[in-house]
Amino acid sequence: MVEALKTSLRQSKAARWTSLLIVSFTMLCGYYVADVMAPLKPMIEQQLHWSSAQYGFFTGAYAWFNVFLGMLVIGGIILDKKGARFAGTLSCVLMVVGSAVKWWAVHTHVLSGTSFLGVNGQVLTASLGYATFGMGIELCGITATKIIARWFKGYEIALAMGLQVGTARIGTAMAMGLSAPIATHFKSVSAPIMVGTILLAVGLVAYIFYCSMDKKLDASEGVDTSSSDEEAFRLSDIGEILRIRGFWYIAILCGLFYSAVFPFLKYAPDLMVQKFHVKQSLAGAIPSVLPFATIPLTVIFGGFYDRKGKGASIMILGSLLLLLVHAIFSVPFLNRWELALLATIVLGFGFALVPSAMWPSVPKFIPHRQLGTAYALIFFVQNLMALFGVPYLIGWILDKYGVVGTRVVDGVSSPAYNYTLPMLTFTLIGVLAVVFALLLKMEDRKKGYGLELPCRKD
Repeated sequence: MVEALKTSLRQSKAARWTSLLIVSFTMLCGYYVADVMAPLKPMIEQQLHWSSAQYGFFTGAYAWFNVFLGMLVIGGIILDKKGARFAGTLSCVLMVVGSAVKWWAVHTHVLSGTSFLGVNGQVLTASLGYATFGMGIELCGITATKIIARWFKGYEIALAMGLQVGTARIGTAMAMGLSAPIATHFKSVSAPIMVGTILLAVGLVAYIFYCSMDKKLDASEGVDTSSSDEEAFRLSDIGEILRIRGFWYIAILCGLFYSAVFPFLKYAPDLMVQKFHVKQSLAGAIPSVLPFATIPLTVIFGGFYDRKGKGASIMILGSLLLLLVHAIFSVPFLNRWELALLATIVLGFGFALVPSAMWPSVPKFIPHRQLGTAYALIFFVQNLMALFGVPYLIGWILDKYGVVGTRVVDGVSSPAYNYTLPMLTFTLIGVLAVVFALLLKMEDRKKGYGLELPCRKD
């Protein structure tokens, strides 16, 4: 009887995969909102009269609170101290509120012509909403990752994390493929944002249901979260994590890798219009295939890492694919849409490889009680580089060096851009990602983290 009570709920395959399904759905809703504005850049320039620099300012706002207020690190500490139920619910509420503010800013005309400290009032308010949303989704991301680590450690952890990433990317695909048609149908750039806000509310309800499962898991393992050492956090934990060289290699690789993907997706629909001459109404169609390309390989390589290992090698391969694709995009005369489609699919493969090996590698050398903080620190580097610095940098490069004239769409004039220099910037980031992936593999050989070993123990 006592042994039965000690049987963990996570030993049930149905329970494990149900928990994964719920948190993945919540992340899917979040990723839809995160990328919902990307296909709307040309329409935003025409209808709201934003410049590329203003769009880059807005896009970089995602990371404001996470980077400058340290909310990601604080969120990781909250996760380790208060647990996944509290942190996850808080993150969902922040996402809903932030998305609602962003929708109001874009939808209303009250802010037209206003400014604050030299920043357009509409751009600033939308940016503050996006920053609030960014605080929520990043906290949700580290919470989801720690949830999967708890439910799947010793089981199909790499496959589960890969599937979570792949499912979240469906949200990105929905944004890329549906955002422009929704905006065109309703004749408003705010309509897709409203759809996203509703989706996030549904995701909040789904996560509340997950909380009941989490309580049952605690009960099945006899966990008292009010006194358990597993949930205890010490300030010295941060110092312990930062002293691990392998942690720094993974954190920097994460920042570089996502710097070459997330900002690219923000500008990819406009790239398709400006360089590959895709119709504006279909501009998000090609970038939308990237997330779907990730799904098959997250399953294949996540399962491979679980059974055979080779996590560091997988990250090297993914970084090489990233470098190859951006090098192709940077060549001016390679401007056929068929090539853009093929390159985007290959980028999707690379996008599947690195995360499917990176996230399950962290628990191999970080204790579970420190995982929330460790993931938060990694996400902090990712936010600083990929979600704040690089998006603004690309917008600045376009305005400073990329304007080559004007174009007229539906009787409205907007800038014409040359994307060669921005794509060369992404290519350089890809080179650095390969370097740090190689350094990580060398460090694994020295310290024996086990990144090349299987994740499953059965």
